[in-house]
Order: sequence, then structure tokens, then C-alpha cells
Amino acid sequence: CDKDFGNSMWIYVLLGNLLRGIGEAPIQPLGISYIDDYASEDNTAFYIGCVQTSAVIGPIFGFLLGSLCAKLFVDIGSVNLDSVTITPADAQWVGAWWLGYLIAGGIIVLATIPFWFLPKEQPRVETGKTPSTPSEQSRFILEEQKEATTEQDGVHLLNMAKDFLPSVKDLFGNPVYFLYLCGSVFQYNSLIGMVTYKPKYIEQQYGQTSSKTNFLIGLINIPAVALGIFSGGVIMKRFRINILGAAKLLLGPSLLGYLVLLSLFAMGCKNSSVAGLTVSYQGSAQISYQENEVSECNVGCKCPQTHWDPVCGENGLTYYSACFAGCRVSNGTGKRA
Repeated sequence: CDKDFGNSMWIYVLLGNLLRGIGEAPIQPLGISYIDDYASEDNTAFYIGCVQTSAVIGPIFGFLLGSLCAKLFVDIGSVNLDSVTITPADAQWVGAWWLGYLIAGGIIVLATIPFWFLPKEQPRVETGKTPSTPSEQSRFILEEQKEATTEQDGVHLLNMAKDFLPSVKDLFGNPVYFLYLCGSVFQYNSLIGMVTYKPKYIEQQYGQTSSKTNFLIGLINIPAVALGIFSGGVIMKRFRINILGAAKLLLGPSLLGYLVLLSLFAMGCKNSSVAGLTVSYQGSAQISYQENEVSECNVGCKCPQTHWDPVCGENGLTYYSACFAGCRVSNGTGKRA
């Protein structure tokens, strides 16, 4: 039968992520500026470190939450779970992916409640800042006044464009900023690769469920991240590292970790022996995919080629589905009907 693929539920997911991104965007520019303006110099680094740490640890706890939700059936609460004849180990299992959004959204709503009780104006903490080192807020005010003055003087867009390249040159000439930028590039390259490909790689190569995969990733990374943050704090306090030294400390381990992860390209597993895809139905390496697409045992079954539900045969080969393996009846890997 023909299925209707005109489901528009993805639009709601897209809009939800769009609104979430709008809400998360001010955290870095406004949150850090707020801390810099109203916290004492002794506590500013600690508070900013807490914000940055939560941004790193948050996705790891997200994997643990995803592991829990993946164990639950997608229609939990609306169907009788006793009638579900498959388990999370089955390729057709779909976990309650939507539940994570509700839980995370509820936590975010609770976290926003204290912000409603903040006063309009905070008492500024007296610090040792001199006029030569103005606060973040005063710098914004000076920049706004300067921009207003230049607009009144009739500065054109062309003149602003001429100042762009020298400003970028000065910015990249700042050693602290440049080292921080390089360290961040190495960190996010490693993080994005792990979040995007590692779960699916573990599922495919080691035959693990999505629930167990997410749990393992969170379990492996949480102790490592916690140990790294603690060690960095101890090193900075022990050797009294300044700002430039802290930037070097960021770049060094980030580069070393990135090089270690690059070594993973030299490792890998052999392709699975999938009949009709990587090997022939007789088990020998095939030359053309079209030549071994079907075999004598399934030529008359009219198996759907878009249905990927791999099964293992007694001969050590993996088949597209039970239909391609020549089976007339399949009960899945869950409860037997």
C-alpha cells in the first residue's frame, strides 16, 4: 500500500528548535557581560567558569536523558504496552524521542523563575578596576556614544568598510583572543564529531541499542569532563596562571586531545557481510550490486528494497530483511506472538 508522507509534524519540531535557539542566544553575550558588570573580580572567573562548564556538561546529561527516553515506546501513554511485540533491540523500535523535549523544556521553565525576581538595577560591587580598565557595560555605553557621534558626522558605509580589515587584523593580533579561538575550534571539532557520528557508529558496528549507546557515551564523558575541569582549576590556582597563560593552557590540551582523536582514523572495523550489498549470497566478494540484488530463494518474494530490517542467518551473513533471507514469517526480536 502507498503511505502518506505528507506529515507536517517536522514543522513543529523545527519551530520548537528555532524558539529554543532564540532563547539560548543571549546566554553568552548578555549573561557573561552581566556577570562581569555586577560580580566582584574574585568571583567573576568562577561564575563564568560555571556558565561554560554547564554548556559542556549539559549535552552529556542530554545523552543520559536520551538513553532513558529511548527505552520507552514512542506511543507511551496512548497504547497498551502489553500489545507491543518488539523491544528496543528491534530495528523497528522507535523510542519516546518527544519526551526529552518536554522534560528539558520543563526544567528550562523552572530555571527561568528566579530571573523574574531580579531587580531592575543591581547594586554594583566595588572593584579594583581603574578608569583605564572600564567595565563591560561602560565600554558598551562609550561605543554607543561614539557610534552616535560618527552618525551625526555623516560617516558613510564605505568608510566603515575601510576600518573593518584593520580592526580584524588588530583582533587576531591579540594573543589571548587568538589562542582562545584556536582552542575553541579544536574543542568544537571534537565535540561535533562525537555527537553526530559516534552514537550511530556504536549502534551499527557493535549492535547496540540507541538507549545503551547514549548511556555509554554519557557514562564515558562525564567523569572525563569533570576530571578535566577540576585539574584545570587546580593547575591555575597552584601556578597562579595569568590570562595569557590560561589561554595557552586551553590551547595545549585541546590540541593534544584533537590529535589523539585523529588517530581514530587509523582504526576501524571491517564492513559487515551483508548479502547483496557487500558480499554475494554465496558469501564471496561481489563485483556489482545489481548482480547480487536477489537470489533464488527470494526472487519471487517481491521484497521491498526500501525496508531495512537486517537479520542474521545461520551461515554468518546478514540480510536486508527477513524477506530477503527467504523467511515467510517474521516475529521480530521482541515478544513472540
